[in-house]
Amino acid sequence: MASTVNQMIGSTDLGSGNGLIPVEYATQIIQDAPKQSVIMSRARTVRMSTKTRTQPVLDSKPIAYWVGGETGLKQTTKMKWSGLTITAEELAAIVPIPEAVLDDAGIPLWPEIMPRLIAAIGLKVDQAALFGTDKPASFPEGIVTQATAKKNTITAGKDLAADVATIGQKLAEQGFSMNGFAAQPGLRWQLIGLRNNNGTPIYTPSLSAEAPSTLYGFPLNEVNNGAWDSKKAMLIGADWSNFVVGLRQDITFKMLDQAVITDDNGKVILNLAQQDCVAMRVTFRVGFQIANPINDVQSDASKRFPAYVIAPASAVAASLEDSGTPVVDSDDDTADDAETASKAASKTKGK
Repeated sequence: MASTVNQMIGSTDLGSGNGLIPVEYATQIIQDAPKQSVIMSRARTVRMSTKTRTQPVLDSKPIAYWVGGETGLKQTTKMKWSGLTITAEELAAIVPIPEAVLDDAGIPLWPEIMPRLIAAIGLKVDQAALFGTDKPASFPEGIVTQATAKKNTITAGKDLAADVATIGQKLAEQGFSMNGFAAQPGLRWQLIGLRNNNGTPIYTPSLSAEAPSTLYGFPLNEVNNGAWDSKKAMLIGADWSNFVVGLRQDITFKMLDQAVITDDNGKVILNLAQQDCVAMRVTFRVGFQIANPINDVQSDASKRFPAYVIAPASAVAASLEDSGTPVVDSDDDTADDAETASKAASKTKGK
């Protein structure tokens, strides 16, 4: 009789899911870090004690006159202010979880959820303020939208360093001092290696996680929380003191265990007490407004805006497709790009 020498217990003999081979699950989640709101870190922040706040904005300035001769009459002058109304709107969300899921989870869930809720709030604020996406009715049109309407935009050319300097100059010609930038994700890699005419780097990467990088010495924040629309803008240069964020109520969390969750028609979707669930509710009340005060350089409100945009060529082509009017300055190198985009749009319309 032949000997049996080829028998051995392998992993398949232990079966699947019977506990003989335990499965190890990590207690850490592979994920990116929650991103903060660029608007709430860059714009002017004011506290609101009521739902609405009226911020005075200078509309006209006094004028002095030469007096004709020793007995000439001195003329009168005045100033004028307008009210900029900021209305606090509420952002909120509820995260329900069955109690059994919380008990069985291998990691504490609420500490993982809370930072993501804060990031979600920052995303909505940035989308509304920068591009007007899903904005409340009381919010103004987005910064990029208004800058485009005012023709405060140029098409990105071959020399990005020159484009940045150009928008700084054009803001100064409108009476605003550019003091910071917001940009699309990854723009810093286009800036590394760029030099001014003296050979000095125009971009300085941040050496600290707490501080932003700088462009021409001014803070540069990449909007990497998902709010940026790269089809409409590459970079915004602005006098950020004219963008106002009104804080009525800080981000607050509340645990619920006796509430019901309904749909728009009042139908109960989830009864927390009856179905052994708990829920975390987050709320935040914030307002946003854009001031465009008169200044010593430009008195015509229609010819000034406190932000300038560097847009990709595709944004100009889209603007031409919609209106037939390029949103670029004809006195710089971007005119060639606009002409090319115009021809492309014309060919498309002709088909």
